Amino acid sequence: MKLTGNWSFPAPVRFGAGRISEIGDACNAAGIKRPLLVTDRGLEEMEITRRTLDLLQDAGLGRALFAAVDPNPSERNLEEGLRLFRDGGFDGVVAFGGGSGLDLGKTLAFMAGQSRPVWDFEDVGDWWTRADPAGIHPIVAVPTTAGTGSEVGRASVITNSSTHEKKIIFHPKMLPSAVICDPELTVGLPKAITAGAGLDAFAHCVEAFSSPHYHPICQGIALEGMRLVKEYLPRAHDDGTDLEARAQMMSAAAMGASAFQKGLGAVHALSHPIGAHHGTHHGT
Repeated sequence: MKLTGNWSFPAPVRFGAGRISEIGDACNAAGIKRPLLVTDRGLEEMEITRRTLDLLQDAGLGRALFAAVDPNPSERNLEEGLRLFRDGGFDGVVAFGGGSGLDLGKTLAFMAGQSRPVWDFEDVGDWWTRADPAGIHPIVAVPTTAGTGSEVGRASVITNSSTHEKKIIFHPKMLPSAVICDPELTVGLPKAITAGAGLDAFAHCVEAFSSPHYHPICQGIALEGMRLVKEYLPRAHDDGTDLEARAQMMSAAAMGASAFQKGLGAVHALSHPIGAHHGTHHGT
């Protein structure tokens, strides 16, 4: 079976090897004419980033880059990125990378047209209604790991550098306008990152499946996501060039993030404060 397809659950996804070549078309479909590619420091000089910038440039969209993103992105990263975005006259974000690049990129696009501090949009009650929807810019998300599944999420995790707390920033319009899931982008991942990210996807599925809330759709997604991780994570870890395993893990990551609409649990209740205080990799 060829692991290529398009679907719109919960975001419009273009899935398959080599589909990063469609980045220009995805930006155009999202209405982005002047994108800022947001990624983390570790990806800044990597070939997959340079190639994506080349594709954007070839599509007449420039090659603007912001990579001052920490492994656990903070409001300081956000403020620096917002200055660049606003001063540069950008009209959308390509959120590129693992969870840190995706989360910071999504939050930057969300906050670019807001006047209130980011903490006013924490996922508490109806706080998301405080946002001005007209000030939210479109997002094209491109994951380069198979773990967080942030590419199909409506929220981001941002660390408060003063209080050392991780806060979930939420708005329905933070859901990307387009997602490109290209497993070729994950082929060069080190074994440790492959394992850590994969276990994060697995934890999402386990916690969602175990949640007591009623959501039969997410229950089924979580179960299949666990099966994919069990079958394909050892293969992806042992042979990073196994494209089938890489693709199935990328699917599992998106499934985990879709499933945890049903709820998360103790693993994330522990990992968020540990990561905020000690800067540990989420999932390891």
